[in-house]
Amino acid sequence: MATPSSRLFLGLVPWYGLLIVLGAALAVFHSDREAKRLLLPKDCILDLALWILPFGIIGARIYYVIFTWPTFRTNPVSVLYLWEGGLAIYGGLIAGAAVLVLFCRKRKLSVLQMLDIIVPGVALAQAIGRWGNYFNQEAFGLPLRDNSPLAFFPLAVLIRNESGSSWHMATFFYESSWDFLVFLFLLWGRRRWFRKRGDVFLFYLMLYSAGRLVIENLRMDSLYLGSSVRISQLLSILILISVLALFWFRKKKEKGCWPRFIIICLSLGLTVFALLLSLTSFYPGWNTPLVQARYLAVYSLIMILFAVFLYGRSDRSEVCYAHHQA
Repeated sequence: MATPSSRLFLGLVPWYGLLIVLGAALAVFHSDREAKRLLLPKDCILDLALWILPFGIIGARIYYVIFTWPTFRTNPVSVLYLWEGGLAIYGGLIAGAAVLVLFCRKRKLSVLQMLDIIVPGVALAQAIGRWGNYFNQEAFGLPLRDNSPLAFFPLAVLIRNESGSSWHMATFFYESSWDFLVFLFLLWGRRRWFRKRGDVFLFYLMLYSAGRLVIENLRMDSLYLGSSVRISQLLSILILISVLALFWFRKKKEKGCWPRFIIICLSLGLTVFALLLSLTSFYPGWNTPLVQARYLAVYSLIMILFAVFLYGRSDRSEVCYAHHQA
């Protein structure tokens, strides 16, 4: 199990594509059930899926190709070889969000409500789809010693190389596990905690970004802006501070908000620190990626706690999606 026996299911279908389709199908099924509970127009989720899935995949591919163009320059046709991997989730999210906005305007539906309906399914689809990286032998992390306490599946995988194979951190598994936890949290929060439309989406962005910020520092195949900035980490930090700032602005008119003001100041300072950590050439050799990941994990945890504190408690009567909606 530490090394996949084949990239193909039954020798015919690529596991990568099969898992993406499975994740997308479960996401659509889950979102459709929630849409029916909230009494939205019949088949609106299925109609949206027919648009958002293909354009999401195209967006994910374009995003990946843009930042790895030298790989495709000599053989541009290979851009179409999706079964070999190479999809960037942030590109898919951007393209999917754009399609969703246009769809909702056309159907006169609430954009924020539709986002809240589909993002738990998106997190579930990501958790499943990440296992496609396992079968493609990609999205793995730093090398490990053979006697490392982490050198066992699924915390690590054996990656084939010219000299045989070597153990690497299974970063695809770390992200899959984190995405599944995000999925469970969003399900809980949607029925019991979130008060306004769009809050499910905001917490999805924040939690996914918090995990991705850390895991990305352990990967060996990150997409870079220039030679030193990991694009996914930069986007993650921007999303984290943006969500926190939004929660702050919601609360700024309340009495006794000085503790929250202090939180914003601290979070800005920590964000600057995190940005410096993500610039791996800022102090060459200053820290190893593993040590940096530990610092970033602390930063992510603090930002999550700050966001939860700023958001505050919710009474059952305030929860936006606790009951059916007309």
